[in-house]
Amino acid sequence: MPLHFVYSDQDFVPDVRRNSGKRQTKFDATIQAGWTDRMKAGLFRYHLGDLQTRILPGPYGYVAQLNIERGIERRKPQEILSIQQQFNGEQFNFNKIKPEEILFEMIKDVEGGSEKGQLHEPCRMVVLVNVSPLEFGHCLFVPHPSGCFPQVMTSFAMQVGIESVLLSSDPGFRVGFNSLGAFASVNHLHLHGYYLEHELKIETMPVKPLVPEKGFYGLLDFPAGFLFYTESERVEEVAEAICQVTNFLVDGNIAHNLFLTRGCPPCERTRNEKEHCSRKGVRVAVWPRASCFGAKEESAFNVALCELAGHLPFKNQKDYEFISERDVMGIIQRYLLPDSEFHTLEQQLTRHLKD
Repeated sequence: MPLHFVYSDQDFVPDVRRNSGKRQTKFDATIQAGWTDRMKAGLFRYHLGDLQTRILPGPYGYVAQLNIERGIERRKPQEILSIQQQFNGEQFNFNKIKPEEILFEMIKDVEGGSEKGQLHEPCRMVVLVNVSPLEFGHCLFVPHPSGCFPQVMTSFAMQVGIESVLLSSDPGFRVGFNSLGAFASVNHLHLHGYYLEHELKIETMPVKPLVPEKGFYGLLDFPAGFLFYTESERVEEVAEAICQVTNFLVDGNIAHNLFLTRGCPPCERTRNEKEHCSRKGVRVAVWPRASCFGAKEESAFNVALCELAGHLPFKNQKDYEFISERDVMGIIQRYLLPDSEFHTLEQQLTRHLKD
């Protein structure tokens, strides 16, 4: 029987600040202690120590990390042929893991008891270690594993993903999602969560309003994409709007990556120092992108949720040491939609969310 982590809206941390001391929350303590325990027990495919890290020179501040063993030891990704591919129980899925890989099950509590009637079914969110970790605390959020859902975002998964970021007092806790065709390696619904202590540009990137009443904005810098923003009061509503966008992308066979992080409220200008350090809410970046099917892999790094957000895990020493910001942008650009296609999509999604 897995440990139950029970939480409510009262557990959300209303404001997190960069460059200030933070008191660890029960959520952070539970993930970090459980993850460290599993690492010591030898459950991972390799031991993850402190990763070699360097910030690439240039305005984007890309965070490069060397993680050779993940490139060698991780489970071979499944062959994905379609963004709408059905779940296949014969392939690896999260019902086949060792029970000790499970850290806990998240259960939301509200006044009057369990929130089962208010949160969308299914209401079980199982959190397990990623046995091929990218970074410290790398875990997977799997909604109702026995439901065997394919890798298509749901409003329940998105809501709990956002709430997980709000439950952490660490501005470095991130959550992300790769769709099929966007380097998802397992076709069984899951989100990634991990800690990266370095600041990423996406936390403060300026945006333009598209449908601000739904929390929907356009990113004003590279790589081209969209941004949702919510503080603790509007999580369910914004999660629904995000799924309106991801469902539209799935229906149009457009692959996509999502990245959730503490961030500044949306703004079209550069902020002062006080505003720049405040992280009251959660930014959810959505990048529509070119699909990748089959086993195609870049030699330096794959372009998925981390890389689009500015975190670059490298598989070999040479690329890690010598790659430049310009090289990185060139690789990422190849996976983005052409400008004309992106602008058409922006208009379609703006209309779709206004309907």
